[in-house]
This record gives sequence, C-alpha cells and structure tokens, in this order.
Amino acid sequence: MAELTELVSVLKAAGEGTRVRLLALLADGDHSVKDLTEILGQSQPRVSRHLKLLADAGLVRRNAEGAWAYYGLMQQGDGAELAQWLIARLDDNDTDRRCDIARQSAVRAQQQAQASEYFATVASSWDLLKTLQVPEEAVEAAVLAALGGRKVDTLIDLGTGTGRMLELLAGSYTRGIGLDSSREMLAVARARLVSSGIGHAQVRLGDIGDLDVSMGPAEVIVIHQVLHYFDDPGRMLAQARRLLAPGGDMLIVDFAPHELEFLRSEHAHRRLGLSRAQMSNWAEAAGLTVQAVAEFPSENSERGLTVCLWRLSDKIKTEQN
Repeated sequence: MAELTELVSVLKAAGEGTRVRLLALLADGDHSVKDLTEILGQSQPRVSRHLKLLADAGLVRRNAEGAWAYYGLMQQGDGAELAQWLIARLDDNDTDRRCDIARQSAVRAQQQAQASEYFATVASSWDLLKTLQVPEEAVEAAVLAALGGRKVDTLIDLGTGTGRMLELLAGSYTRGIGLDSSREMLAVARARLVSSGIGHAQVRLGDIGDLDVSMGPAEVIVIHQVLHYFDDPGRMLAQARRLLAPGGDMLIVDFAPHELEFLRSEHAHRRLGLSRAQMSNWAEAAGLTVQAVAEFPSENSERGLTVCLWRLSDKIKTEQN
C-alpha cells in the first residue's frame, strides 16, 4: 500500500485534463513525445512537462532511445492501478477524447505509410541491406537450431519481407504462411518461394499490427527484424500471441539497443533496438515466457550493431514443463 504523501502526489499528477488524456492515449500503446504533440495539438515543452509529472508519480514509464523518448503506462504498482481505474471511466464519446482517438489513428497510419513507402523502394535489395548490418549466417543457423529439428503443422512468419524465413525453415513446417503489408516485398517473396520449389508456403498481404486470428493457430511464429518498425512492439507482440497455439513458441530476431539515429531518419526504424528487460516485460504482458536469448555482435565495427534472438514460449507450455 502507498503512503499517504505518495498517494496524494500520484493523485495530483493525474488530476489535470491533459494528463488524463495522455494516460488514455498511452493505454493504447507507447508513443514518442513527437507523436503526442501532434495528437494533442500542444507544444513539445508543455507535453514533455506533463509527461515528466506523470513519470515522476509512477503513472507512466519513459524509455530513452537516442534523441527520442517513448512513453507508456506503468504496468505494475499503485500508479498503474490508478491509471487503469481512471481510463476505465473515460467516455470515448467525449469531444476531446474523440479527437484524440482520431488523431492517434491518423498518426499511426502516417507512420505505417512511411514504412511501406520505404519498403517499396528497397524490396529488391532488402536482404543485401541486412547482410551489411548483421552476421546473417550465424543468426539463421541459430534460428534453425532453436526449433530443435522438429517439424510443426503451421508456422507463421509475420513481416515476412522477402520470404527468407519461410525459405530457411521450409523443412520445419507442413504449412507456412508469410504476412506482409508491402506488395513489393511480397512479389519478391513469391518469386523466392517459386525459385526454391517451396509449394507448402504462401504469402499474404495484410496488416501485421491488426492480425486476422483465423490464420492461426500456429505452433511457431517468427518475427524477424520487424518489431523495431513499431512504436509499441509490446502491442505487436500481444497481437501475435493471439495466433499462437497452446504450448507454441515465438522466435524473435531484432537489434539490441543502439544509438544509430540514421536508421530512424533514413530507414524508417521507430525503435533503436530492443533490450532484454523490455522483451521480458512485453512477453510477460502477453502471457509468454522468455526461454532463451542469444546475441550476435556485428561484424561491421563502424555500425556496431548486435542482433538478438529470443525464444518465447506460451506460459501453458512453461508451466507444464
């Protein structure tokens, strides 16, 4: 239980109109300060001041990534409980709330359009870009090893891109499904599957941030170099969890935290890597457990990137073991 002075401090922080609006927006996923200024139509200093008060009171958490910072609701503690209590009592038909929801949707749509535009320009050379940044052979060998030689009925590759994971893991599934929002990427993926003689996999156009659960369930879900394109990877992970069969596994490949701002400005990255602590928290919130983590330092000393492979398991499977 919180002490009286602490409780009063939390109540004071939450007791202001803009700050309640911020809590409601962050309940729907992480946002950068830039996003929130656009949504609320307020200045950056003012929004930053409100966020600092909320963070100091334990209502929201801050994660700095290079020149940017992302905010989200606290997941545990008295502040988290109070924030959820307040949000549950908001009326979505309130004028300000309706405007915030509409602007939030517009901001996210714009971000996804920017990413799609980028993908369209680099679809034919996407695999080359990746090999310039990370030790791809070592990562792919680890992905194969993570499945332990078993063959599953259904494997889903979210953000399949050029279809490389479907090709790599072709011997590990009876039915493979790749999903991507870029038609250009899917054209490359289809050509790859045909040239490799892989007839038991298909790729589909779709929004990996708003998944159709009828695709599942899948015993294995692969998310390869995708989460850093999302402002809120935890939300994406929770979406993917809905497709996972009971006792299933997720294999996630992504960058460890770094400070290469050009990847954000020039290559549509939203997050500058994902930390072990972040992945653990997102997994816990999605009903998953981190079973193993492997790191692969970059062979390019100038870029200095490290790639991580996480294996997440359904908690049902973990508890049975």
